[in-house]
Amino acid sequence: MKCHLSCERKYLTADMVQILEFSLLLRMRMSCGLTFRAAKGLWMVNLSRQCSHASIGLFVPPSPPVDPEKVKELQRFITLSKRLLVMTGAGISTESGIPDYRSEKVGLYARTDRRPIQHGDFVRSAPIRQRYWARNFVGWPQFSSHQPNAAHWALSNWERLGKLHWLVTQNVDALHTKAGSRRLTELHGSMHRVLCLHCGEQTARRVLQERFEALNPTWSAEAQGLAPDGDVFLTEEQVQSFQVPSCARCGGPLKPDVVFFGGTVNPDKVDFVHRRVKEADSLLVVGSSLQVYSGYRFILTAREKKLPIAILNIGPTRSDDLACLKLDSRCGELLPLIDPR
Repeated sequence: MKCHLSCERKYLTADMVQILEFSLLLRMRMSCGLTFRAAKGLWMVNLSRQCSHASIGLFVPPSPPVDPEKVKELQRFITLSKRLLVMTGAGISTESGIPDYRSEKVGLYARTDRRPIQHGDFVRSAPIRQRYWARNFVGWPQFSSHQPNAAHWALSNWERLGKLHWLVTQNVDALHTKAGSRRLTELHGSMHRVLCLHCGEQTARRVLQERFEALNPTWSAEAQGLAPDGDVFLTEEQVQSFQVPSCARCGGPLKPDVVFFGGTVNPDKVDFVHRRVKEADSLLVVGSSLQVYSGYRFILTAREKKLPIAILNIGPTRSDDLACLKLDSRCGELLPLIDPR
């Protein structure tokens, strides 16, 4: 398998300059703590903020400076790609202030012994669902307010200019959608949707937030620490009195429209992505260690098709030996430097 190697030119368009400026603004905002309380029937949220250039980097692992030669190699890779498929993971959203699980020293696994909820536990246990929704309720205003960073905007621009054949994200934060991406598959779903486990009815997550507020007018909680998928850390005592609504249509239990750990991706969605990979002529991985098989399987399909594979991720990945190009840089620093035309 041969890699696209070097390039003689790279450009910064006016669009890219705007993206970089937006990225700098994003780096100056970060929410670090949350307090929820009810006062005279009105829910209030207090987000303590640290306004510093380093705050967004709280969840981004250290990386070496951008290597100009690596930028040229990636530029060459993108220039020669006519039907590019991009797969993104949690590493693209850490620069928006959303933590991931596996990053060295800064991921959830490195910072705490807490582990994400398991699909089977959520489905079987009402107390576990109560705990999950209480934590998610507190974390939702912050999680839903996160905005795309320069990397999301760059990929949206690639699509607009016809470079991007398809975008597959393992993330559930909807930041690609917020950035305007449309040729998009959310492999693991979206936290912005809720479904009923009995009848399958879908509703918007913001609507459920209003129902939570109506059911819990006097409930209060303080939380310290963020989890990657929109919840926070609460004590068992805080959770016990939290009331969880049922499906408005059939009375069944509600679940975010995401694939929890231990769950499975819809087979039709998997087949759809396999077809998009087979249509592509190259594959770029952005911000994923590819440790989860639901994403890694598409790398194996790309290898079988002998597609050139490039990986942009801080730290090693499961597919480094399959890639013709590996870059250890921040997604939001490197992608805006690439001219997709």
